[in-house]
Order: sequence, then C-alpha cells, then structure tokens
Amino acid sequence: MTDDTLQIQPAPQPSGPVTDVAPSPHLADSGQTTRAMMVDVLVALIPVVCSALYFFRWHAVRQMAICLAVCLAAEAVFSAMRGRRPPLADGSAAVTGIILALSLPATAPWYAAAIGSLVAIGIGKSIFGGLGMNLFNPAMVGRAFVMISFAGALGAAGYQDPQSQIDIMTRATPLTAFQQSGVVASLADLFRGSTNGSLGETSALACLIGGLYLCLRRTAAWRIPASMLAAATVIALLDTGLSPHGWTVLHHLFGGALLFGAFFIATDPVSSPLTHRGQMIFGAGIGAWVMLIRIFSGYPEGVMFAVLLMNGFTPLINRWTIPTPFGGRLNR
Repeated sequence: MTDDTLQIQPAPQPSGPVTDVAPSPHLADSGQTTRAMMVDVLVALIPVVCSALYFFRWHAVRQMAICLAVCLAAEAVFSAMRGRRPPLADGSAAVTGIILALSLPATAPWYAAAIGSLVAIGIGKSIFGGLGMNLFNPAMVGRAFVMISFAGALGAAGYQDPQSQIDIMTRATPLTAFQQSGVVASLADLFRGSTNGSLGETSALACLIGGLYLCLRRTAAWRIPASMLAAATVIALLDTGLSPHGWTVLHHLFGGALLFGAFFIATDPVSSPLTHRGQMIFGAGIGAWVMLIRIFSGYPEGVMFAVLLMNGFTPLINRWTIPTPFGGRLNR
C-alpha cells in the first residue's frame, strides 16, 4: 500500500437538521445565580438588621460580627479539608451567619454564637457535601445545637442599655410573659419591635418589608410563607375561639419568630420542596407545628423545631408531589 492510497476521507455531512441531546435542565435563568440570590437575601435582611441595631445596640453588633466571622472562617476551613476552593464569594456562608445571629437573643454569650456558627457550617452544611446538598437549614441546625447545649444561657434575659435607657428590654419575651403570667403584649409594640426577644424576631414590620421584597424578587417561593401563615392563622382562630384569653390571632402572627421564620428561614431553597404543591404542604406543616408547640408544649416558641422537622420531610414531599409529565405517565 503506497502513501497515495492513504487519504483521509472527509466525514459525511448530515442530510437533515442536527439535534443535540443533553441532560436537563435545558432552560436556565442566568440572573438567578447563587450569588445573586444570596445578595437578595442580604438586601432583604437590611430592615431586620436595622431594627436589631436600633433596639439592641452593641449587643446586635457583637452577635452578628461573631456569627459572620466564624461562619466565613468555618466555610474556608471545611472546604479546604475536602480539597475544594472555599466558596466564600457565593455569599451563602454570610447569609447563614446573619440569620443565625438574628435568631439568637441579645444576651446570648459569645461562645454560644461561635459554637452555633461552627456547627451550622460544619454539621448543617459541609458534612452533607456543601451548598445544595444539605438536608436541614444550616442556621437552624446551629441554633438547635446551642439551644439544647446552653438552654439556660439562650434565654432572652432582660437588660437595660445604660446609654439609651431603653427599659423595654428588662421584660421577658412576649410569648414567655403570656405563657407564664398571662401578660398580653401590645400589638403596636409587636408590630414596631419594641419588645424583648431574639434580634430578628421582634419587629413584625421589618420582617414584612424584607419578606415582601424577597417574594417580589422571586428569590423566595411565596407559597411557603403564604401557606405557613395561613395554617397558623387557622389554628390561632380555633385556639382563640375555643378559649378566649386576650392573645389574639394578630398576637400569634406578630409575636415570636413566626414572620422571620416564614420569610427568611422556611424559604431556604435547598432544604425546602421544589414543587409548588410541595411548597404549600411544607409551609402549612411548619405553621401547624409552630402553633401546636406554642399551645401545647412548654416551649413558648416553636419555629426552629418546626422548620427542622419539616426539612426532614422534604425529600418525601418532593416524591409525593412529582408533577405529571406532559402527555401523561407511561404505563410500565
């Protein structure tokens, strides 16, 4: 065989249109990146952060600084341990730190904030494989750990700021005061935020402003907070109707961490269901559990436990609510 016979033949050209086949998803919104979503959450948290700074002063600064610094450091360390580049630029660790700080009372000791942040990133996120793999909300994992470990230190103890002389913080939280002594807080105070409690839960107005921003930006699935608040409202109506005691439906909605949890915790896109029907089931389950814990248990607040409980049901809810494909299901 000579060199003249060794000729490379051109590849045959297709006679029809070329169809490229690739795995889904085939449509994507380039603007909805992880970083963009985290920035939206941080922007939505600005009213809540400002309210915390106004009412709790340097206590709020201390909690947020510790949680933010430890979460960022833990993200870098645990990513390096897995041989990966630290994904600090996506903003997820910063969001976890701020939400965890806002879920803590102003008087919580510094070590509770530091340990909670370390557990939130290490156990709540990194141990599952990082962002997008975690089953539970990382901030609530850290909050639950320190709540169980340091129950006495995590109570929202009263104090008086010597500079501003804000004496509203010398009282117990509204839910605790009502559960233990039957004291009914003012709706105006609950709406404005001039009550004691965790940093991010006191002002219903701030939570509503930030939450509506998230829903309008479509960063948060509006079905989750809507169904969560609807379920809580129904049970609150039954509670107040069967045994009138001065604590109304609006007290239940504005008091505690219900609004903060509905907009900023339950709507975590990783630990919440993907389908529309699943999101409504998920939100309704959280709202129902919150009210049941408040009414029948010794805990005055149940948002943290309710979110973690429904996070565990998320894979099952996703399986239950798989949408029917176009054209119907195939018969096996």
